[in-house]
This record gives sequence, C-alpha cells and structure tokens, in this order.
Amino acid sequence: MISKYPVQKTEAEWREELGEERYRILREKGTERPHSGTYNLHFESGTYACGACGEALFESNSKFESGCGWPSFDEAKEGAIEYVRDTTFGMIRTEILCANCGSHLGHVFNDGPTQTGQRYCVNSLSVDFEEE
Repeated sequence: MISKYPVQKTEAEWREELGEERYRILREKGTERPHSGTYNLHFESGTYACGACGEALFESNSKFESGCGWPSFDEAKEGAIEYVRDTTFGMIRTEILCANCGSHLGHVFNDGPTQTGQRYCVNSLSVDFEEE
C-alpha cells in the first residue's frame, strides 16, 4: 500500500473501523443531507478532529453559523488540511481532506462572512468533537 499520508490503512480496515455511513463520507467522498448533522448547530468550546484518525482540524472559535446546513469554520489548524481541486458534478470547488489520513471532510469556499473570507463546509460525520 503506497500512501503519502502518515496514517495508512487498507480500505477494508477503514470500513471496519468507521462503519458504513462514516466510511461512505470519509473514504468515498460522500455528503450528509443538509441540516441533518450533529455538529451543524453545535457551538461548545473545544476542538473538532478528523473522524477517521483523530487529528485536530478546527478550533471551536473558528466555527460560525453559515445557514448552509453543514458545520462551517472560517479557518483550519495550520497544516491540518489538504486542498484538492474538485470538478465533479459540473462545478469547480476545492475539496478538503485530512492531511494526516486523506479522509474527505467537505469543501472550502471563498464566501465566508468573517475576516478570513473562508467557509470550510464540513460533514458532521467527518469530525469528532473534543470538549475543552
């Protein structure tokens, strides 16, 4: 198995560890229905980590309510995210992956309302929350 990511597992190992729905989102680049995720309207203090490998990705102070139906952040922890051009579904977007294991998190857009101008749109099932 050749991988550029520090965390390396076979897809069978990922599937067994994550379960079907998390596997579909994190490893097969799926998405949740809008307004359905646990962390969409969650605003506790702490850290959001990759749901596959546990790597810290976002701090709660970067989370905001975007109205898009998915958890939104205006910045990621430095070096935690890999950015990949995504041209699926006739759109040009920037996919965001965990830089530690390559799992799909969602997409980032340049329409955020804060000073960063960024909106990291993330699936709730792509992350776990660690309370402060």
